Amino acid sequence: MDVIPERLDFLRSETLPPAQLTEVFTNAGEELYLVGGSVRDAILDRPLEDYDFATSARPERVTELLEGWADTVYPVGAVFGTIAARKGEHIVEVTTFRSEVYREDSRKPRVVFADDIETDLSRRDFTVNAIALHLPELRAVDPHGGLVDLAAGRLRTPMDPEISFGDDPLRMLRLFRFKAMLGFEPDPVAVEAVRSMTDRLRIISAERVRDELSKLLLAAAPGEALAMIVATGLSTQFLPELDRLSMEQDPYQRHKDVLSHTFAVVDKTSRDLVLRLAALLHDIGKPDTREFGPDGVTFHHHEVVGARMARDRLRELRYPREVVDDVVRLVQLHLRPHTLKLGWTDSAVRRYVRDAGSLLDRLNELVRCDVTTANKAREGAIKTGLDELERRIAELSAREELARLRPPIDGNQVMAYLGIEPGPLVGEIMSLLLERRIDGGPYPVSEAFGVVREWATARGLDDPGAYHEEE
Repeated sequence: MDVIPERLDFLRSETLPPAQLTEVFTNAGEELYLVGGSVRDAILDRPLEDYDFATSARPERVTELLEGWADTVYPVGAVFGTIAARKGEHIVEVTTFRSEVYREDSRKPRVVFADDIETDLSRRDFTVNAIALHLPELRAVDPHGGLVDLAAGRLRTPMDPEISFGDDPLRMLRLFRFKAMLGFEPDPVAVEAVRSMTDRLRIISAERVRDELSKLLLAAAPGEALAMIVATGLSTQFLPELDRLSMEQDPYQRHKDVLSHTFAVVDKTSRDLVLRLAALLHDIGKPDTREFGPDGVTFHHHEVVGARMARDRLRELRYPREVVDDVVRLVQLHLRPHTLKLGWTDSAVRRYVRDAGSLLDRLNELVRCDVTTANKAREGAIKTGLDELERRIAELSAREELARLRPPIDGNQVMAYLGIEPGPLVGEIMSLLLERRIDGGPYPVSEAFGVVREWATARGLDDPGAYHEEE
């Protein structure tokens, strides 16, 4: 333990918040400790940008002290004893010593302030996050063996896991999030506690569950942690669709079930939240579309069913609308490249690019990562097809403005030409003009007005007024 101050000596730098805040709080007669993830990450030599502190000062006093030091103070967490502040490029959170317990039916903790650091540490989620460094001497306070668990790569709760998870059920999900993030192994006793307490997660708000899930998905390789979430039954509380994926898959697949395949796809994708969510949900429509026929098992239209299911689930988890829309679009389109077995015509490429929109690169990556077959011939054929698709996109983009497909005239010109007001008719003709652009490529203004004229005649509208064509 004597080596800890030496390893963390950089925290004494006058340019960093620990040294700066130490002077502020000690001069005010208050105790200050660096705690939690800041200590853990410093010991593990992980990037350290934000700092978490615990103090004997009550929130009002903390706010007063920070206002004399920080550039900006955010007292939004004062009711829970936490005051945040920004100083230069650093974010700090200073929390009054506390303990909190969730009531049986409550989604919000009952906060009770404490008078000592040991009580504060006992309420924390895991021993590796229950280490404090007393400032300024960087003396380690480790009443629960967190330093030993850091060295062993082990996740334990400071108290009995049933008590810890009962106090804050979100810790059950955090157990697996830290496994994904740190690569540590959860203590078997804690895992069994999760298995017996999954229902307790119901009192946690969807927003808090969402945030933990997002952090887990952005870990380097979250697949194993996700598998444990399903194995313990915890996923039934917020992603029950995953449990249904433990079903027999195509015998040519490397994985025996869709669930294992799903986790493999998640691990292969880049650390992008939208892409990882799409990978996690891309096959959730399979259980509802599985059929057995002479050619084996099929999942016709599972991408359509899955897109609808993904929208419902992500909305329940309170993801932002733009995230929901993007994930749903990726799920809906992830099979599109496999439907064109006869090659990529110009119109097919244009339609694919148009439908993917700004998600084109993510969609192409998802499609590639979705290939997990052990059949090398099939894998090679799929890869060749995807290579051809990307080659055709690049080739066509060099000849025309593929990323911004639009007709040669706009809605205002259509309305002026036909003498009509804004409404569904304008949308109908613009869709017709766009389809012509996608099917046949760029065409002149004169041809566009010819299409409008034919459409108007077929509709029995008055003859359009004279128009001086400009090409």
